[in-house]
Amino acid sequence: MEIPVPGSSGEGVSPDDVKMLERQMLTTRAGRVIAWARKSSIWPVQFGLACCAIEMMSTAAARFDIARFGSELFRASPRQSDLMIVAGRVSQKMAPVLRHIYDQMLEPKWVLAMGDCASCGGVFNNYALVQGVDKIVPVDVYVAGCPPRPEALLFGLLKLQEKIAQTGGRRA
Repeated sequence: MEIPVPGSSGEGVSPDDVKMLERQMLTTRAGRVIAWARKSSIWPVQFGLACCAIEMMSTAAARFDIARFGSELFRASPRQSDLMIVAGRVSQKMAPVLRHIYDQMLEPKWVLAMGDCASCGGVFNNYALVQGVDKIVPVDVYVAGCPPRPEALLFGLLKLQEKIAQTGGRRA
């Protein structure tokens, strides 16, 4: 049996050809493609504040290779970034600067709090330090540890990629 092709001169396409085309064709929604592209090319902004920054920098080295996850470009400009990794303790004086850099980032943007100091103030329970960066900017993923190992940061990045894929690349 042949399936007629509209506009052809009476020639048809065999069912085998139709099956072959169905196997070679990929269909999806534009939102899923955009979400896949966003999760596969996260560019973090450089924002290391303390000892956690050393661990963050080591994830870009060959041993841990953050480039496997599409995040090899630590950008110096917040206008070219969509992820802020807050690595270390945030002082009261640094809080407005952190917020200013966050506001300069383009939408959609995500924040990863790396280390106990960024997450909840860590062992520094005093007036000079912010007790959790979530008081300044909305945090998407928390990475625990003092300082967390590079593997923990990579795990946090994978969790962020899962979150981006679930929300369709939009901020939840």
